[in-house]
Amino acid sequence: MLKFFKKIFTNDKHYPALYAIGAGLYPIFFYYSNNFTLVNTLMHLGYFIIMFLVVPIVLFVVINWCSKLPVLIKWRKYILPFSNIFLFLFLLKVCLYGDFQKKISLTILILSFVIAYFLHKEIKKIVVIQLLLAIIGMFTLVSTVINQNSKSKEWMVQPDNIAQVVFKKKPNVYYIQPDGYVNFSELNKGLYNIDNVKFEEFLKTNNFKYYNNFRSNYAFTLSSNSSSLMMKHHYYKNVDEYREVLFDRDIVISKNTVLDVFKNNNYKTHFLTEMPYLLLSKPEMGFDACNIDYDDISYIGRGFGEIKDILQPLTKYMEVEIEKPKFFFIQILAPGHITGQKAGSKGVEWEKSIWKKNLKRSNEMLTKTVAKIIKQDPEALIIITADHGGYVGMEYTLDAYTKTQDRDKIYSMFSSTLAIHWPNLDAPDYDSTLKTSVNLFRVVFSFLSQDNSYLSNLQSNSSYVILRKGVSKGVYEYIDENGNIILKKYQSKLSLDAN
Repeated sequence: MLKFFKKIFTNDKHYPALYAIGAGLYPIFFYYSNNFTLVNTLMHLGYFIIMFLVVPIVLFVVINWCSKLPVLIKWRKYILPFSNIFLFLFLLKVCLYGDFQKKISLTILILSFVIAYFLHKEIKKIVVIQLLLAIIGMFTLVSTVINQNSKSKEWMVQPDNIAQVVFKKKPNVYYIQPDGYVNFSELNKGLYNIDNVKFEEFLKTNNFKYYNNFRSNYAFTLSSNSSSLMMKHHYYKNVDEYREVLFDRDIVISKNTVLDVFKNNNYKTHFLTEMPYLLLSKPEMGFDACNIDYDDISYIGRGFGEIKDILQPLTKYMEVEIEKPKFFFIQILAPGHITGQKAGSKGVEWEKSIWKKNLKRSNEMLTKTVAKIIKQDPEALIIITADHGGYVGMEYTLDAYTKTQDRDKIYSMFSSTLAIHWPNLDAPDYDSTLKTSVNLFRVVFSFLSQDNSYLSNLQSNSSYVILRKGVSKGVYEYIDENGNIILKKYQSKLSLDAN
């Protein structure tokens, strides 16, 4: 093998296939290492092999042949070096940003021309460096795969038999999740101080019961939904290097306790969403129906973009198999939260103004959706609740990783709207236990089964965050059982030690 490579790198011949492999191999390992939970399927592996290796190899072979044409012969020494450098940098850009960006792409184009012009004689050394990076990336990926596969699922085990709960009441259940919609108790004061009376009156008119001071237990969509749908705390125990990892979308979309319970009670299950964020890894579809086809989801991206219609498929699925009870998980990607990165922020007040505009769209969508359900299904159980807060009052979302003891900023992260349309206005007297999202479905299932014994295993109402700045890195309890701001570092399942 060493003799083979020595022969290649000590002669003057070009090797287009090897140059293509050098350009594409490291970006594959780089993307997989940093996004393994998004691409851990055979479909993704096939895509990356074809698009990052096979297509470039064919393209480079054709380019090499074309470079021998008389019109290009004087530029031949630059063409393959340029192609290798441009593809390498461009694929890394795609892996980092997930979409096409004109300015960055233009910069890469110019930089590739410059490097190829001055270093075309060193192209084989450049390829050697690329292959060495690929080897390092391979070891990093192996470590990532081992780490992912060794993660414990113990936290998913229920303390009782609620997974086998039998419903005595079987209304259609609509779980509507407007992303980042804070509770009215925060919306009407403090950092938000936004007039939302019109929508509040709409809910009252349609017999919704509102739950003030409700909040999430985790501050981001995947971590919050993982906990809510499993009805258990995970305490971020599977995070790497104290950063918010992408929790397996398999938990949310493929299999969780809430979905299992509805299926066990013969419900038809539906997932309707405006954007494929929760579907980005193309997890096995655990719901009976979804409004987005996996063929329409890109293999590289962030899961945002064009807003998909949810009202038409909602109407469609409501009207079929009306003899069977139905569960709908409806995700509305508004009002959302403020911009994620510091570089993209335009300041606290600007971010608040954008969130306020998005709140208007959220209210419009919620109004249309609820009106449609109430008209066609007046005895439905409708739950409107957010996954987390909107982060208004902060400059950017990822500032959540920096320690603060500002009560309003912390509640801006965790405060979550909760309004429930109980069938026939029959709210259970124990709905006062609805404080945080981890216990939401345990209370709902107690109501549907008419079995209060499940309330004996309510989870802690504490809220948790990952902190990396201003304090030793770790998972911290930010809000305690009673809603007080605290700072306790999570140590184990049984112990929370003061920091």
